[in-house]
Amino acid sequence: MAALSGVRWLTRALLAAPNPGAWRSLSTSVVAQAASQSQAEDMRVEGAFPVTMLPGDGVGPELMHAVKEVFKAASVPVEFQEHHLSEVQNMASEEKLEQVLSSMKENKVAIIGKIHTPMEYKGELASYDMRLRRKLDLFANVVHVKSLPGYMTRHNNLDLVIIREQTEGEYSSLEHESARGVIECLKIVTRTKSQRIAKFAFDYATKKGRSKVTAVHKANIMKLGDGLFLQCCEEVAELYPKIKFETMIIDNCCMQLVQNPYQFDVLVMPNLYGNIIDNLAAGLVGGAGVVPGESYSAEYAVFEMGARHPFAQAVGRNIANPTAMLLSASNMLRHLNLEYHSNMIADAVKKVIKLGKVRTRDMGGYSTTTDFIKSVIGHLHPHGG
Repeated sequence: MAALSGVRWLTRALLAAPNPGAWRSLSTSVVAQAASQSQAEDMRVEGAFPVTMLPGDGVGPELMHAVKEVFKAASVPVEFQEHHLSEVQNMASEEKLEQVLSSMKENKVAIIGKIHTPMEYKGELASYDMRLRRKLDLFANVVHVKSLPGYMTRHNNLDLVIIREQTEGEYSSLEHESARGVIECLKIVTRTKSQRIAKFAFDYATKKGRSKVTAVHKANIMKLGDGLFLQCCEEVAELYPKIKFETMIIDNCCMQLVQNPYQFDVLVMPNLYGNIIDNLAAGLVGGAGVVPGESYSAEYAVFEMGARHPFAQAVGRNIANPTAMLLSASNMLRHLNLEYHSNMIADAVKKVIKLGKVRTRDMGGYSTTTDFIKSVIGHLHPHGG
């Protein structure tokens, strides 16, 4: 038991470290390697990991219900601290934002739904979602686009990663009317943040055993802004001689992804391009309902859907696909060094999809959200049993 206590102490020490580094969480730790089923059982007795939950808008609350139901059935040692922040449900205020930030800063880990941003201008250019990401400095958005065995799409056996800088660029919320009928919208590109996201991408490729990084840009038109981003990527690439480096213009990248997505491995890009490519690539493997995503700062990790859609038209109809959110929750558990539970849930979700008997409407089936959740719970079993 002394050895087990030592492992638990080390786990908590790692999670509480003030600056563990975004990319450090992506590697397999000694604790994770030493973890076993008996330790997972023991941790349920000891206590649970606190995680901030932000259901968001649209079908977000229904997807979070799916996560909670599956976690309960799998006896996952996680305690959710639920907060609500919504601009469309009149549940957004400075006080609520600070409460969410306080919870996320304390717990270091969060799982969130899509916080919908209204198009109407009401005096504040930056949405609550953007402000939340900036205040936590969630600079790196990672979307792993991978085909699901058993679910056939136009392109199968895809496996690529999109890494997006999401704290500057076109989403800097700097707009003004310089003259009547003339709007200036500023795109901010800095050397510091461009180098940081480039290094993150190459570190990710190195740790995950990937062979190529493609920098996506529009430097032929935005010669200074995207030119700086491209220059930073090229400088960082020189530090990683074992990783192949390529560049591609954003419009060509969109066409190439549709025609031959197999040529890509890891893609790194500025904010707006990343938003577009995330959605395009998600469509290649089945849509927003099947692709998980995550965002990292030096201290915090936030798990979410890869293609952020509120799917408002499906609210209350019990038809939303929980796959992306459940896979994202599984990734969160791996980040917490709960490998046993992470694998259990991911394996159950993938088995349900591979069998093909229970599929939601977006995947060509007629099953409800509840049907899918019940099927996943029915396939939970000890990983490696």
